[in-house]
Amino acid sequence: ADTTPFGTQAEVTLKTNFFATRDVCHELLPLIKPNGRVVNVSSMMSSMSLVKCSPELQGKFRSDTITEEELVKLMEKFVEDAKKGIHKDQGWSDSAYGTSKIGLTVLSRIQARQLKETRKGEGIILNACCPGWVKTDMAGPNAPKSPDEGAETPTYLALLPPGSASPYGEMVSEKKIVT
Repeated sequence: ADTTPFGTQAEVTLKTNFFATRDVCHELLPLIKPNGRVVNVSSMMSSMSLVKCSPELQGKFRSDTITEEELVKLMEKFVEDAKKGIHKDQGWSDSAYGTSKIGLTVLSRIQARQLKETRKGEGIILNACCPGWVKTDMAGPNAPKSPDEGAETPTYLALLPPGSASPYGEMVSEKKIVT
């Protein structure tokens, strides 16, 4: 019901959910100790928004070789297109939140891939997850999960035992990998 122009919503939402998380990860990932765990909180809205994107965009986001630089350019392009009011014509979803979470989920895959290369053998695991629809100010009182129930999957990922090989660089919901 927000009456803020969509371009402004897109800019603020991506600054918060994608770019700020990316900035924090750039600062903190080098500090993660061996066998550390990183859990980025995404949303199933990423999947729902991805299927509403053009096949071309879906292919870019699903690529196993997408770089962080390429992803950042895509996220910046979404904001630009949203501000111009042409995002739908350019193949984007009509959800700023969903698009921000696409970016976060893909960023998590990229970061996990980078950790595997640069910190090989250190046992660091990075995943994204969806806590589910949780009763919060944003989700509202009709959401079926309590905050404690929403914390189950992120906590599961944060406490993966040393030597775990999976999930790694995945999107996880209800403690299960989501493609």
